[in-house]
Amino acid sequence: MPGDREVAGQPVSAAGTGDPSRTPNELGRIPVLEYHLIGDEEGRWQRSHARFRQDLELLYRRGYRPVTISQILDRDLNLPAGLSPVVLVFDDASPSQFRYIERNGRLEIDPNTAVGILTEFNSRHPDWTNSAVFCTLSGAEAGRSLFGDKGIEGQKSEWRFQKMRFLAERGFELCNHTLWHANLGKYDDAFVQEQIARGVMAIDSAVPGYKVRTFALPLGVWPKNRALAKKGSWTDPKSGRVVAYDFGAILEVSGGPTRSPFDPKFNPLSVSRVQVYNQELERTLDALDRPGASARYVSDGISNQVARPAAPAAP
Repeated sequence: MPGDREVAGQPVSAAGTGDPSRTPNELGRIPVLEYHLIGDEEGRWQRSHARFRQDLELLYRRGYRPVTISQILDRDLNLPAGLSPVVLVFDDASPSQFRYIERNGRLEIDPNTAVGILTEFNSRHPDWTNSAVFCTLSGAEAGRSLFGDKGIEGQKSEWRFQKMRFLAERGFELCNHTLWHANLGKYDDAFVQEQIARGVMAIDSAVPGYKVRTFALPLGVWPKNRALAKKGSWTDPKSGRVVAYDFGAILEVSGGPTRSPFDPKFNPLSVSRVQVYNQELERTLDALDRPGASARYVSDGISNQVARPAAPAAP
C-alpha cells in the first residue's frame, strides 16, 4: 500500500467511498472554509445560495466530507479510504445562515439559508453529515444576534435559543465569536474578557452545559494580551456569576488550508482558514491536489494509525 503505516489498526466502518487512486496522506492539509452571509447575490462577504449549493456538490464530488473543529482537536478523522476532511465555518450568526419561516403557526427552515441547504444536502447524501461550525454573536447589530433578533428579517427574539438547540442536537458545532464582533486589539484586558465570556455565556444560556471549544477571532485581530484569546474570565456585575472560558482552538480569518492535527507543526491556537468568494474554493482545491508539501489530507481508511506519504526512492 502507498505510504508507510505508523501503528497497526482496524478498517474504519463509515458510509461513502473514496477514490482508491489517491495516495493516503494523513499529514496533508485540511481546508477550513469561512462563510458569512448567504443571499441572492454574490459578494465579497456573501455567497449566493446557488453558489453555496454548487460548493457542496463540488466538495462532495472531489472526495471531501465535513468534520468539526472539535473532531480535529480530538484527531477523530476516521473517514473511508480516499476521502478527505473539510470544515465549513459560518461566522456572525446572521439570519441568512438560519432563518425560520412561520406558516399557519408552524416554523419551517428557510430552504435558501445555510442550515436549510445543508439539511437538504444531507437528506440526499447521508454520508455528508451535519458537521458544520457556527461561530455566533449574541449582541451584534443588523440582526446578528443568534440568527436574528427583534423582528429583523421576520425573525422573532424567542426563536434564537430554539435555533441554537436545533444545531447542537443535530451535530453542528457551536463556536464563540464574541458578544458583538469587537476589534479586540483596541481594548483593555477587562473588555476583551467580557466580550469573549459573554459570548460563551449566551451559548450556555441557549444550550445549558454546552462546552465551547472553539473561538473565532473577530476580524482576525488578536487582543494585545494574546493569552486572553484562549483563556480568561469575567464576573457578571448583576449576578456575581463568574464566567470562565478556555478554548482548545482559535480560528484565524485567513491563511489557507490548515495543517493536519497529526502534523507536529499543527497549532490548534492558530487554525488558518480559506475565505470563500469568487473562485477561491476551486483554486484552493486545485492547489491541494498538486503534489508537494501542501498536498491534501487523504484518509487511509484505517483507524488508530497515521498514513504518511512514501519517502522518495533513493537515486
